Amino acid sequence: MKLLLHTCCAPCSIYPVKVLRQMGMEVMGFFYRHNIHPFQECIKREDTLKQYSQSIGLKVIYQKDYKIEKFLQSVVFREKDRCQYCYFDRLKATALVAKKGKFDGFSTTLLYSKFQNHDQIKKMGEAIAKKYSLKFFYHDFREGWKSGIDESKQLNMYRQQYCGCIYSEKDRYFKYLPSKSH
Repeated sequence: MKLLLHTCCAPCSIYPVKVLRQMGMEVMGFFYRHNIHPFQECIKREDTLKQYSQSIGLKVIYQKDYKIEKFLQSVVFREKDRCQYCYFDRLKATALVAKKGKFDGFSTTLLYSKFQNHDQIKKMGEAIAKKYSLKFFYHDFREGWKSGIDESKQLNMYRQQYCGCIYSEKDRYFKYLPSKSH
């Protein structure tokens, strides 16, 4: 199977790429960037993925543009449900690239994270795949969570501490600020 793998970052790609290759799949990555804020964070993740993908012989398609405004406009006033939009947009973009590139199907490294909603990702992926006459490959990569983290540390990779959007960055860090009352 020729598979396009939405790849959010290098650390999250380690285990899924290994498993997919062991299954005999021909894997190519796709780096979607509109949801990664700020731009310097996006570049750090992209540069780390470029280094890692070259070291393992993984070809990756990188988005050329950076539509932060569209992302923010799509989630404003729906911040609590932003992940739904983000899953959908990333999966749809991956499917469109897969269709254009004549891939058999697509998947996502989001399925590696224990912090993501696997049921929602699977349902969306399957619906999008049906619409574009592709296959959505679901696999629960969380089984390799610890080994992927360990390997990324051994490789001294840049490891981000939040999912990607500015809202997830706030969720990650704001709780650590000392309380201040005015």
